[in-house]
Amino acid sequence: MNDMARSRREEYTDATRRALLDSAAVAFVERGFTDASLDDIARGARLTKGALYHHFAGKQDLFRAVFEEVEAEMITAVRQASADEKDPWLRVLLGIGAFLDACLTPRYRRIALEEGPAALGWHRWREIDERYALALVRVPLARLMAAGVLRQQPVDLLARVVLAALTEAGMAVAAATDREAARRDAESLLVELLSGFRTDRGRT
Repeated sequence: MNDMARSRREEYTDATRRALLDSAAVAFVERGFTDASLDDIARGARLTKGALYHHFAGKQDLFRAVFEEVEAEMITAVRQASADEKDPWLRVLLGIGAFLDACLTPRYRRIALEEGPAALGWHRWREIDERYALALVRVPLARLMAAGVLRQQPVDLLARVVLAALTEAGMAVAAATDREAARRDAESLLVELLSGFRTDRGRT
């Protein structure tokens, strides 16, 4: 009975947290971090504000949890987009496309790109972004170098530079009036930048 009671409590705890995260994500997308209230988030989850504080220290802590969730979703989408492609170069291009597609979705665009830096602070936002995305960039770049597709570079530095370019491109897409056009331009530019490191491109 104790194990059964514990299991039910854990299920209730997980369901409560899930409801709060879902309600918070909707509020942050629709109203932004500043205008989203904890009262509205708790009400949207059909819970009390006390239940919210049982799981999260406050609005910023709740936003951080939502932010990390959408970052993880983006990583999964990028990996799935290139999972069946055998050519390592084409896998990278598919990953770039999947990331830019994520930047068009209200959930990722609003939470990760538009609200994240102000809600979390620039340094915290960047630290979480790098924690989730840096390995996603570094590993394929290292493989491309090992395969002789890219010229040898300091891989950690190159990964940071490419990640910074991806992030800035994503933020430009998010801020654009015509996001679809900005997404196409961003993809062309990112591919051209990365192609400059290919071994089959002439040096100037």
